[in-house]
Amino acid sequence: MGPHLVEYLLYEPEDNGILWIKFNRPARLNALVGTAEEHATVTKVGEYMRAGDDDPNVRVIVLTGVGRGFCSGADMRRDIPEDVTGENLSGNRHIPAGPDHAREHFFHGFTKLHRDISLIRKPTIAMINGPAVGSGMDMALHCDIRLGCEHTRFIGYQQLGQIMENGGCYYLPKIVGLGRALEFAYVGQIDAQRAYEWGMLNHLVAADALEATTRELCERIMRTPPMVQWISKRIMRAALDSSMETTMVMTSNAGGILQGSEDAQEARRAFLEKRRPVFKGR
Repeated sequence: MGPHLVEYLLYEPEDNGILWIKFNRPARLNALVGTAEEHATVTKVGEYMRAGDDDPNVRVIVLTGVGRGFCSGADMRRDIPEDVTGENLSGNRHIPAGPDHAREHFFHGFTKLHRDISLIRKPTIAMINGPAVGSGMDMALHCDIRLGCEHTRFIGYQQLGQIMENGGCYYLPKIVGLGRALEFAYVGQIDAQRAYEWGMLNHLVAADALEATTRELCERIMRTPPMVQWISKRIMRAALDSSMETTMVMTSNAGGILQGSEDAQEARRAFLEKRRPVFKGR
């Protein structure tokens, strides 16, 4: 069963195993609808990704934007569309007054929803076709792999008096190093070339080659047994906050499990028979 669809976030699975999830408010550079409400954009991203995670026909999930932008973060103009219940989804309307209420709203709602992206077991790719601002940047950093073009920009909310969220404050120092992460925290923006040099982007290509490069990467990803990818992802993410000894235990246990899997046997047969393997995720 697929997700409940909304017009401002597209869900486009293809027969080749790629699921495209697309921010779809191009007139606003794909600004968010709401914050942590049931039908808000970030909530729907998690719902869509979980649906793709549960779909046996999906191998790779790609998050991108329609038009010139990836995701420009919060809609600062406030004329937000209504959700399916007819209730307005502007972020501020649902947050009680006071800093502690705001903190609880973001901790138990908005930032938790960002983290949900990192818990998807299948490979996730952010194809950053334009500016990734605020929450848009955080969601891109929660994905496993990021591709960009000359139009890509990472922009924080620092100049509007807001701190980066989970993707920025947790992943960015691990991706680029503490000094560079702090430079971004102090300045609040970075262009595509520097983002690539720092390691925020895995690939930097011309805009007219961005989709083709993403598809080619997806194709290469799908040649590997999915269980290898799922377990590697979980171990590597856990290892960010773990020790060498704990990681050794996890990899040793996983190696034995994978060795006897159906996909591993199929991979070996396909190699010997010089054909493309057919994996089943078991």
